[in-house]
Amino acid sequence: MLAVATIGFAVNFWAWALISPLGPLFRQNGALGTLSESDVALLVAVPVIVGSLGRIVVGALTDKVGGRVMFPIVSAVTIVPILFIAFVALDSYALLLVGGFFLGIAGTTFAVGVPFVNAWFPPERRGLAVGVFGAGMGGTAISALTTVKLYDGLGSRTPFLITAGVLAVYAVVAWSVLRDAPGRTAPTTSLVKRLSSNARLPITWQACVLYAVAFGGYVAFSVYLPAYLKTDYGLTPADAANRMAGFVVVAVIMRPIGGWLSDKFGPIPVLAAGYAVVVAGAGVAATHPLLEHIGTIAFLGMAAALGSGSGATFALIAKVTDPARVGGVTGLVGAAGGLGGFVPPLVMGYVYGRTDSYAIGLWLLSATAALTLLLTLTIVRKTAQPTLQEQRQTSEEPA
Repeated sequence: MLAVATIGFAVNFWAWALISPLGPLFRQNGALGTLSESDVALLVAVPVIVGSLGRIVVGALTDKVGGRVMFPIVSAVTIVPILFIAFVALDSYALLLVGGFFLGIAGTTFAVGVPFVNAWFPPERRGLAVGVFGAGMGGTAISALTTVKLYDGLGSRTPFLITAGVLAVYAVVAWSVLRDAPGRTAPTTSLVKRLSSNARLPITWQACVLYAVAFGGYVAFSVYLPAYLKTDYGLTPADAANRMAGFVVVAVIMRPIGGWLSDKFGPIPVLAAGYAVVVAGAGVAATHPLLEHIGTIAFLGMAAALGSGSGATFALIAKVTDPARVGGVTGLVGAAGGLGGFVPPLVMGYVYGRTDSYAIGLWLLSATAALTLLLTLTIVRKTAQPTLQEQRQTSEEPA
């Protein structure tokens, strides 16, 4: 179940990130007309906002009907905007925005997979399990490595048609293979009541902040890094996409490691260490260091920190939240993470357009990570400590 869910997450995230590597290319080749940096930023950010807000509803629906139903539905529905882009929208900026809007549906699969996987594992193993599932965000790396090459080498429609075909196969496999965990109980209250109740939990809004910075930072870099590297360092679109893929791979590897470390040492220390690294890495990157040396270390260090922080956030949720509420809480927190990824590309594009420099945007990231580090060590620690301590005592009792 974990393997099939992780593959589904990866395939849908591949689809979700299809437009990002093409943004700089469209600006370079003029296929959509003359585009500004802000135009490119909006184009790559639109799927993120829909995938983020959609998680709120999709997470609650997963609590109700289960991941066995939602995985194939989301995967099948995503095929429609992909084919729309391939056959209708590739020569129109406005239509591509419309296609990208509905392509965001693919990003909601995260809110399907977390409660689905969480239900299959005991509390002491949920951090690692949810972290392994979260590694499916590496689907963005597949997009980064293949989209531009397929677009240039085999035709503009090719990357979209291949992704649509893979999603169709996965939808059939998921419908045939996936099963919800034994003993899963569907909530009986209305969707609105569940959303309201979940939103009032202290851990919900706290995890929203944590994930908005951790996963939001990852998403922001994964969608905007190609444009940033091309503009600020003069890289070709293909080279920029490859380097973005390296960033994604490091973050993906560190996500399950972050979950495993959270099972072993607790999520609070893992989160604190991650935000501290982001504070330093963003500060270094803001000085525009040489990319081949200090700059690469700074960006890969942030990738590792953001990946481990994303895994640790959901390890925290899995450990302190009632299993029946995990889907709803995941939807809200996942939405916050996606929104955290939506805003920075727009800010970076706006700042660069006014200053011809990305420094202010990176300094803002450093300051935001510092405030989140303070929140983690104070309010979040106080909220989580009673539950984590009780679980630790239970696991230490003899059978």
